[in-house]
Amino acid sequence: MTMTQMPERIKEPFNAFKIAVAIPCYNEAVTIAKVVSDFRSVLPHASIHVFDNNSTDGSVDLAKKAGATVHLVSKQGKGNVMYAIFESIDADALIVIDGDDTYAAEEAPMLLEPILQGKAEMVVGSRLQHATDESLRQLHQFGNRIIVASINRMFGTCYKDILSGYRVFNRRFIESIPLLKPGFETETEITLQALENGLRIVELPISYRSRPAGSESKLRSFHDGSRIMIAATTLLRDHKPMRLFGLVALFSFLIVLLAGSLRIMNYLHMTALPEPLLTGTLLLFAPIGVAALGIGLILSAINSRFSELKQILMRNLRTND
Repeated sequence: MTMTQMPERIKEPFNAFKIAVAIPCYNEAVTIAKVVSDFRSVLPHASIHVFDNNSTDGSVDLAKKAGATVHLVSKQGKGNVMYAIFESIDADALIVIDGDDTYAAEEAPMLLEPILQGKAEMVVGSRLQHATDESLRQLHQFGNRIIVASINRMFGTCYKDILSGYRVFNRRFIESIPLLKPGFETETEITLQALENGLRIVELPISYRSRPAGSESKLRSFHDGSRIMIAATTLLRDHKPMRLFGLVALFSFLIVLLAGSLRIMNYLHMTALPEPLLTGTLLLFAPIGVAALGIGLILSAINSRFSELKQILMRNLRTND
């Protein structure tokens, strides 16, 4: 859906909201000016910001010439750029889009609609439904789907594209979500933090096109994919500790049960497995299971107390306002 196709009931309120566009940028000289110009055309009342992460190819000058306000972020990594965006931008609706011209500015109004209508705190442009082998290599498509499926399994969610670089946030989201991850895993952190804080997420299918000639992806498939999964596991530990440590405890207790059963079978002369091996297995996994269960219970109790305090604090803040 383009701006010209959007009904008047959606176009008119745009002027009443403070809308900002933030474009993370690292060596995007081939595309950055076009991305800025496209958004100036589609959303003429929005402020356009480029957050440059130590580019060496002239991206900063090109962004300035295209009419963007440029912010310099010295700490390398997309997560550090996202932190700078959330700290710097004051807006009712914040669009964050990669500077590689793979996303269409014309779809921004469609993504803005749920935010401006108060139906979501974050809208994610979901690429995978319409991605082609030319725009997103098969290896990257496969990796994305594996990561999304794993995270959905871990957190009991049903997201379609957790790694999209095209998102819209409302003011509440910007003010309430902490960002700690420095690299490409920031998209995973943002989504899961929103889930933990009870914020509404809407995914809308979008187009996704190939990078222009001369533009190179900064993504390192296996390196960044492993960091994303480590980040997801860390967030699972922090926010759903009983799910993680309970799984470790369950696995350990199953090993103990198996080793104990084999020892009984040895005693009944049904098997002849090495006794030291079975005894060592029992002595190793029994304490691990007990410790994991205890850690999970303690961390879950601590999380519950923090959630209670947070609710009381937020309620008091709303009352004072």
